[in-house]
Amino acid sequence: MIGRLNHVAIAVPDLEAGAAVYRGMLGAEVSAPQAQPKHGVTVVFVKLPNTKIELLEPLGEDSPIAAFLARNPSGGMHHVCYEVDDILAARDHLVAEGARVLGDGEPKIGAHDKPVLFLHPKDFCGTLVELEQV
Repeated sequence: MIGRLNHVAIAVPDLEAGAAVYRGMLGAEVSAPQAQPKHGVTVVFVKLPNTKIELLEPLGEDSPIAAFLARNPSGGMHHVCYEVDDILAARDHLVAEGARVLGDGEPKIGAHDKPVLFLHPKDFCGTLVELEQV
């Protein structure tokens, strides 16, 4: 069921500073910032040969990562995203296995314009998991 690692998301208090670290220190290719008002974040993607790093900065006071940054002012890993072929089949299988889907349980359109779901971190070794349909 689980596919390849799509990205690792890192919450940052300052998106430009975070992008500069990856661009300057690591010599990575970093995308232009993309505001995602529906998700309450602005993102950049750090392109790697085998996956991506997604840097997330809060967009507005109601951003879902604002509380995370309040607990972790320097930022940190927010979630991992795995690809799945069929997000509804994956959801149904995971729910049958006892996993909790966050929100209303219905896929939303994510930053890559593909259906996504988030799974409760307590069900996955303390890590927030995003599933993205490929």
